[in-house]
Amino acid sequence: MKQRIAVLLMLGLMPCAGLHAQSQTAETTFRVTARVNAVCEVTATDLAFGTYTSQGGTPLQGTTLLRATCTPGSTYNVGLNEGTSPGATVNQRKMASGTNALNYQLYSDSARNTIWGNTPGTNTVTGVGTGLAVDHTVFGAVPAAQVVPAGDYADTITVRIYY
Repeated sequence: MKQRIAVLLMLGLMPCAGLHAQSQTAETTFRVTARVNAVCEVTATDLAFGTYTSQGGTPLQGTTLLRATCTPGSTYNVGLNEGTSPGATVNQRKMASGTNALNYQLYSDSARNTIWGNTPGTNTVTGVGTGLAVDHTVFGAVPAAQVVPAGDYADTITVRIYY
């Protein structure tokens, strides 16, 4: 009989033993965040007009390529300054050879009607970043019939990207 009681007691305590063996849990959450800032880069290739003849009646034309790489979805403007030659403006760019100047212009359209300047919202070129390089063509022209001395004429344009 003592054995029976011992067995019954063990069987009676087994469900309680199982309850105590179960593990308890608690949980929470946390946020994971990051900020992505808009970033833009711009590259440019040189524009070489070639040989100019002041006696000719045909303007020289040329193009160059700008590449803007910006964060996807970010709006940007690409501007071109007046250059480094004395007396140059966005509306009247000049290449210099010593104290001599050869006028030229940079445009944002192939018809060479829209001067490409440096004032966002006025005379710059607008784009939207894709994360990949976006090409923008600069169309240049040297007006015909300028009487200038022989020489090597040059200017340096600063390309600025606003984003």
